[in-house]
Amino acid sequence: MANCRAFAQVLLFFALSCQAAATYAPVPAKEDFLGCLMKEIPARLLYAKSSPDYPTVLAQTIRNSRWSTQQNVKPLYIITPTNASHIQSAVVCGRRHGVRLRVRSGGHDYEGLSYRSEKPETFAVVDLNKMRAVVVDGYARTAWVESGAQLGELYYAIAKNSPVLAFPAGVCPSIGVGGNFAGGGFGMLLRKYGIAAENVIDVKVVDPDGKLLDKSSMSADHFWAVRGGGGESFGIVVSWQVKLMPVPPTVTVFKIPKTVQEGAVDLVNKWQLVGPALPGDLMIRVIAAGNTATFEALYLGTCKTLTPLMSSQFPELGMNPYHCNEMPWIKSVPFIHLGKQAGLDDLLNRNNTFKPFAEYKSDYVYQPFPKPVWEQIFGWLAKPGAGIMIMDPYGATISATPEAATPFPHRQGVLFNIQYVNYWFAEPAGAAPLQWSKDIYNFMEPYVSKNPRQAYANYRDIDLGRNEVVNDISTYSSGKVWGEKYFKSNFQRLAITKGKVDPQDYFRNEQSIPPLIEKY
Repeated sequence: MANCRAFAQVLLFFALSCQAAATYAPVPAKEDFLGCLMKEIPARLLYAKSSPDYPTVLAQTIRNSRWSTQQNVKPLYIITPTNASHIQSAVVCGRRHGVRLRVRSGGHDYEGLSYRSEKPETFAVVDLNKMRAVVVDGYARTAWVESGAQLGELYYAIAKNSPVLAFPAGVCPSIGVGGNFAGGGFGMLLRKYGIAAENVIDVKVVDPDGKLLDKSSMSADHFWAVRGGGGESFGIVVSWQVKLMPVPPTVTVFKIPKTVQEGAVDLVNKWQLVGPALPGDLMIRVIAAGNTATFEALYLGTCKTLTPLMSSQFPELGMNPYHCNEMPWIKSVPFIHLGKQAGLDDLLNRNNTFKPFAEYKSDYVYQPFPKPVWEQIFGWLAKPGAGIMIMDPYGATISATPEAATPFPHRQGVLFNIQYVNYWFAEPAGAAPLQWSKDIYNFMEPYVSKNPRQAYANYRDIDLGRNEVVNDISTYSSGKVWGEKYFKSNFQRLAITKGKVDPQDYFRNEQSIPPLIEKY
């Protein structure tokens, strides 16, 4: 075995498991971080900056092209584990040799902090791309899913086992399970079944000491924190056990666009009151772009029962049987995200070529907007460099759950969430979209949540604040600035838990939870 390892260290050329490229890592001259890794992890799973495949592996799941430019600080190494022991070894070696780890599952971190640093830092990335197994137990209505799986792969595996089971997580199929669950995770089932994190019943996580823990071997606070407290702060979650939820054999989807000339302002003005008050079986979100508001709905039932419900609750929209698209729940996922032409194969697509430059922000709304504000919003959406607004209604289950049940605190009283999204496709063209994002965010301030102005952790926004590091520890005071916007009063409990689980702040980035050490 020693001879084989020595031979591997000399050659270090192995076929990648999913492509015909070769891997190269330099032979370590001494017991350094790489040498430590190579004692336990096959060289074909390690990529140094000098590797010809390093740029491809790094870029593979960078979803926002802003974070692939030369100005971004890149990892010294990328580790692509295939099992939990590889992750444990990475943590032990990182602690021993002073190399921090960042963790990437699907690459959708809006600020790219799962694979880049804003300031010079010695770090490696644990890329979970090869750990994406899904095991469904239809009888128990549970599933184990590894953090590197995409949501689409989870949904597909569930539906393959049973067409009448589902899971309430994000809308976009290419989002990684690890990041989505860690920050909360919600989609078209949020009004019926809440967020992904509250439906997680067990985890396997590698802690800062390299130990593999599950619910039975970790503290109650640690288990609470990993389910919605943001990715990476409390260890590396290897896999999640989730409880699956019943859905009917047939669900109904509609998409109804309305322009300003067709009454979009009045309709959205009505929707902000109707959407959060509808039965939990019906979710109607709004995508506002340019002069058009598109009402996208998922109803857990047939067109026959949806049509009279819409006629009684929201007749102004003019929904009728012509708008209905009946299908199994699993087909609604690509339909809503990609449109009528999309199929189930799109749920398994890991070769996403849509990698724009992008800026994102978010808000929570507790009081309905006056109609003139909606008129002004559509004015903003018509400006040069304008992005879009995606608005998800709350109410029903997501709002009935207590704020402290999970770190995700946006519950009772929320009417809807807003995501501001802006794309552009060449770096020099970013000035107008970035300015628009900043300006509309400032314009909205009087009309959205206050003290704090809330944001969704999975819509990460570095403009809300950055950690300051003093004596090699992120300070609680700097983290509180942004942390209470994501987590409200739950932030303190998260920081206290961090102080118990990771007091030396090994797992950190610009917006990781800082440790708060309780003094007795």
